[in-house]
Amino acid sequence: MDRSAFPAHDDCVTILLASYCGASFIKAQLDSIAAQTHRNWRLIVSDDGSEDGTGDIATNFAATRPAGQVRIIAGPCRGATQNFLHLLSTAPDGMIAFCDQDDVWFPDKLARAVAALSRHEGPAHYAARTIITDAALVPIVESRHFLRPLGFRNALVQAIMAGNTSVFNAQAAAILRRCAPEAQARNIESHDWWAYQITSGAGAALIHDPRPALFYRQHARSVMGRNDTAAAMSQRIAMLLAGDYGGWLAANHAALDAVRSELLPENCRILDGFGAALGQHGPLAACSMARLGLYRQTGAGTAALFVAALLGRLRQRAPSNPIR
Repeated sequence: MDRSAFPAHDDCVTILLASYCGASFIKAQLDSIAAQTHRNWRLIVSDDGSEDGTGDIATNFAATRPAGQVRIIAGPCRGATQNFLHLLSTAPDGMIAFCDQDDVWFPDKLARAVAALSRHEGPAHYAARTIITDAALVPIVESRHFLRPLGFRNALVQAIMAGNTSVFNAQAAAILRRCAPEAQARNIESHDWWAYQITSGAGAALIHDPRPALFYRQHARSVMGRNDTAAAMSQRIAMLLAGDYGGWLAANHAALDAVRSELLPENCRILDGFGAALGQHGPLAACSMARLGLYRQTGAGTAALFVAALLGRLRQRAPSNPIR
């Protein structure tokens, strides 16, 4: 094999993979990256102190690739979200793709994303559906197909541009890199939710591919579980009503407010109204959010949002794991 330094061209995609104790599954993911029909990629693996051989597997994979195509760096050891934000700070100019350690990409995943992004001159954010599987990659069901419009009014209250499928063109990636330090400082809960908020707030083109792009493996160590079943959706609505994501909203708002120069003027006005609503009580908060036109992707989810605001649940501190 030619081990000369890896040449990066205009259509090069930098894949950002946050790893932690993923030895059971990461080799399959790395092999699926190597099998991409879009050959112009490079990979940065940020390992958060794994003690199960994950780093060795990544190092062995790097040894099979052209020099410079794969880098392995130390993560911040502050959880998956901070690891992805750390990766953003190390990424070179150009397109980027987020990557989970336990999925398996379809061979045309990057090719489809690059083709879709190439149709847009300004910033653009691509995501896709997935095929949810069990731990052995036996397919269970396709992920949800979202029917309501994508946009900032949705992004403020719901994460639907899945990080494990997200690819950003060079302009969108540059915006994310500029905004990442403020997200790190505010300790946001979810990198993909935040990325959807930033890109939609900045007026990027938002592309949600109805064709699945990868196998989304569910297993005991999954950071995020599937969100498509009635039980999962009911659980998320219950978490919302219990006040479990008021803290996430406050952290997200603070991170967005700190980079408001990146947002469209209209979205700055929406953000200000949203921040005011988060500090209001009961009916006033619910009315304010309704006037802003905030919505989730289902009627039940939107109703639960307004009920939570009405009950004052959005002003409370929350534990981990965002609602998607």
